[in-house]
Amino acid sequence: MPNSAAPTSAPYTPPTQAAPAIQPSQRRRAIIATVIGNGLEWFDFTVYSFFAVIIARLFFPTGNDLSSLLLAVATFGVGFFMRPVGGIVLGVYADRVGRKAALSLTILLMAVGTTLIGIAPTYDQIGIFAPLLIVVARLMQGFSAGGEMGGATAFLTEYAPARQRAYYSSWIQASIGVAVLLGAAVGTFVTSSLSPEALNSWGWRLPFLLGIVIGPVGYYIRHHLDETPAFRDTAERADSPLKEIFRTYPRETTASFSMVILWTVCTYVLLFYMPTYAVKVLKVPQADGFAAGMAGGCAIMVFAPLVGLLADRIGRRVLLSGSALLILALAWPMFAYINHVPGLGSLLVFQLVFGVLIATYTGPILAAFSELFPARVLSTGLSVAYNFAVTIFGGFASFIITWLIATTGSSMAPAIYVMIAAAISLVGTRFVREPSYLQQR
Repeated sequence: MPNSAAPTSAPYTPPTQAAPAIQPSQRRRAIIATVIGNGLEWFDFTVYSFFAVIIARLFFPTGNDLSSLLLAVATFGVGFFMRPVGGIVLGVYADRVGRKAALSLTILLMAVGTTLIGIAPTYDQIGIFAPLLIVVARLMQGFSAGGEMGGATAFLTEYAPARQRAYYSSWIQASIGVAVLLGAAVGTFVTSSLSPEALNSWGWRLPFLLGIVIGPVGYYIRHHLDETPAFRDTAERADSPLKEIFRTYPRETTASFSMVILWTVCTYVLLFYMPTYAVKVLKVPQADGFAAGMAGGCAIMVFAPLVGLLADRIGRRVLLSGSALLILALAWPMFAYINHVPGLGSLLVFQLVFGVLIATYTGPILAAFSELFPARVLSTGLSVAYNFAVTIFGGFASFIITWLIATTGSSMAPAIYVMIAAAISLVGTRFVREPSYLQQR
């Protein structure tokens, strides 16, 4: 990490005045559209992880449960190879053409990939083409997801008043909580209401087939938004946003990258991997894992906006550093707890504790990122930092942890992974630059 005392670029100071002539109704529509669209995107992308155990049996039959599960979670990770590509292509597109156009495109691509998984024939029906279809669908989802975070963050923070950027951008994380809650709720419903035979033959497809509805609905919502005033008022577009990010803002990009590490590990280990961990390691019913996941998603959905409000008043850094430190300290004892007394009760406590901590860490994080880059390269800068960190540390987290548990025989492998991520990101939070109105106090 570069020394903060000697930055390699002139710091970008966002304007302290709110964008002119934005009506409250426009801001409300911006929040609602972003929350709904981003939530639907994340529901599509992550529901695969909730049904990884079933997908492993149907699309990756090897005669060995562990091998099949490893192939299934590896395919989950394949989608992440496309995320940096999608982040760069769609991030540049958002900075050159507009936030609205990019966000409309991402949700259509995601819906197509999700629908493809929902209708794909199994290995028993078409052989090797079945897993190939799943891989293609995951690549489409990865490309779409790569452009979502940068575009959504740019869109909301550019609509936000200067002193409410953390609150507005925190709704993006709240929408991820909605996606976790919805995915876990659907998983709970199909696993508890259907027989094992029905679940394995057609029930698992239901969440994916929602993609048929998600595409048109999400596109309609986003297509009827107004472009952000900050983008419209930018007098000069960057000729090459990607080149400008690496040439002018290397310190800001590095700091953002380091802080995303804990975010992505918490999301893909503590939230999305836990239903699989509950079944395969803790040996509890799949419905219990989904029910606990609902609690975690609900905690994030409720607390992220509250933390965003707090961050606009006391600053971003104290919340980011404090929550990273607590996650580092609690990862080992919390995993030891659910292994010592596995069951719905311990899983609920686990998800609620980490749900609140994840909300505290991610509530202010997007506002902190958005204040590092100007509007002309904002979507590209966020997309690059976010997607490379997600790909490296989040995409194959499920695969790495599943392999580590099988190799070492220790069910505590996820705790070590989370602790390493927390330590790295804790250092990164020290490079957060508070907005000027907080510095002047």
